[in-house]
Order: sequence, then structure tokens, then C-alpha cells
Amino acid sequence: MATTTPPAGTASGQSPAAAGKPAGQLARQPPAAADKPAGRPARRPRRSLLPYLLLAPAIVLELAIHVIPMLVGAWMSLLELTQFHIRDWSSAPFVGLDNYRVVLDVNSAAGAELLRSFRVTVVYTVLSVGLSWVLGTTAAVLLQRPFRGRAVLRALFLTPYALPVYTAVITWTFLFQRDTGLVNHVLVDQLDLVDDRPFWLIGDNSFVALLIVSIWRTWPFAFLCVMAGLQNIPDELYEAAAMDGAGFWRRLRSVTLPMLRPVNLVLVLVLFLWTFNDFNTPYVLFGGSAPAEADLISLHIYRSSFQTWDFGSGSAMSVALLLFLLLVTAGYLLLTNRRRNDA
Repeated sequence: MATTTPPAGTASGQSPAAAGKPAGQLARQPPAAADKPAGRPARRPRRSLLPYLLLAPAIVLELAIHVIPMLVGAWMSLLELTQFHIRDWSSAPFVGLDNYRVVLDVNSAAGAELLRSFRVTVVYTVLSVGLSWVLGTTAAVLLQRPFRGRAVLRALFLTPYALPVYTAVITWTFLFQRDTGLVNHVLVDQLDLVDDRPFWLIGDNSFVALLIVSIWRTWPFAFLCVMAGLQNIPDELYEAAAMDGAGFWRRLRSVTLPMLRPVNLVLVLVLFLWTFNDFNTPYVLFGGSAPAEADLISLHIYRSSFQTWDFGSGSAMSVALLLFLLLVTAGYLLLTNRRRNDA
């Protein structure tokens, strides 16, 4: 039988590509993967400590500013921490859940006042968030198309959001004064809508005044978020809807609002949490002692803690408020995620 011989300069079992290389180069080549010893584990790459070092300051600040005070407040709610133990609050007697039983009992005076304040806060939050969203969405939709002076209007609309809260609310305090305020001057002297100058910071009108200031401060944030969401809607959708004969309201209902759904879900939740916990607005507007018609729960907890020196009951109210907001937030997220999955 005839046998074939390898080409000249080629050893048996050697690839032709390596035939022309000197023996020294062949010897220096690394062994193939199959020639590595079996059973030796591959070395894992070392993890860098830099990300953890960069996160360490944020974690420390989060613990010092939020987590630790929250835990201390929860512990204070289990103590009879009154003015008799405030000098050394760690020696206050442990009462367990008695503070919660007192403040959550609607038949007691403290529970009845807390329930009334909770109702006022719920109505205040619903009206403020709803009207702020409507005003912000309306302004963002009207300013979506370019026209002369649009940049100036955008800057003017964002002014209430850019102002410091104390400056803005103190200004409204002067505007709501009964005798020298601009609101009564316009209503009584200019427009002649009412005969007598009403009181705005006491009585039934205090809730209306608080609601006006809250909407004036929060609707620019809704306007800013919705305006940013409108920039992500393709113009082709509006052009296709217009070619199908859809008018302004039809495009708003079928194109704009569905495309703004992700933005609105986050926006409504943020506005709800901000408004329900709002303390600066009523505190500055009414000077720390709001009328019963405008007694928000945040101001009620402050007055129960720092004016009556009952920090145990005030801490119990704060923990109960925190649990309520956590439950509402969790339910809202579960409901919106379920609707998103169904869609």
C-alpha cells in the first residue's frame, strides 16, 4: 500500500502552520487549554473596594439622619416620656403600647382630636394633589407647542417652586391679612365681591387659605414633571392621530394621557407624600397654632409633642403616621404594577 509522506520540514503530527517556525519558538508557545491540569479551579477576579468606599459616606449619613432617629422615635413611643422625664428620657418608665391605645382610641379626647386632624389632612391632600396635577398638566399641554414668549412663561410658572418655602409662605401671610392684605383689597375694594373683609387665617376660611398656598407651591412641580414627560412623546403619534381625524381632546385622551401614565404614577405618589407630611406651610402660615379647620396631622403631632411636653404620645402618633403612609404607598405600588401587568 502506498503511503503519503508529510511535506518537507514537517514532522509527523505537526500542523503545517507550525512547520516553518524554529524549534525555539515552538517551545515558548503556551500549552493548550486541554493540556491544563484538571481539577485546578479558575482564579476569580478580585473585587475592588472602591464602590463600597464611595457608598460608605452615603450609608453613614442615611443611618445618622433617618434610620437611627426613626428607631429612637419608635423606642420613645413605648415610654411615658413627659415633662417629668424629659431631662433624662432614658429613665422614663416603659409603658409598652399604652401610648398607641390612648392616641388611637377615638372615644378618648386625644384620639378624637387625632381623628379630626386626620380627616382634615386627607381632604387637604386630595384637593391639593388633584388640583395641582390638573393645573400642572393643563399648563404643560398648552405650552407644548413652541410660540413666542414660551420660555418666559415657563420661567414664571416655575417661580413658586424655586422660592424658599419660608419666603413664599410669609408673603402669603401678609397677603391674607384682614385689613391690609392684598386679597381683601382686591375682593372688597376692587371687585366688590363681598361686603365685609373676611378673616383668612382664622375660622372656616383658614382651610381655604392653606389650600391656596399649598396649590400655589406644588403645581409648578407637577408642571415640570409633565412637561418633561411630554418631550418623550413622538410627534409621529400626534400626526397619525390627526390624519385619522382626531381633534385636540381626542389626541389628549388617546395619546397624551396614556403616554404620560408612567410619569403620572410617580408624580401622584410624590405629591401625596409631600402634601400629607407638609409641616412648613401650616407652621409658617399660622404661626405654629393652626385653627381646628386647618389642623393638619403634622402640625397636630408637633403641638402634642412640643407644646404639651408629651413626647411619648407624639412619638406614637408619628409611628402610626409612618405605618399608614407605608401601607398606602405599598398598596398604591401593588395596584399600579398589577394594572401595568394586565395591560
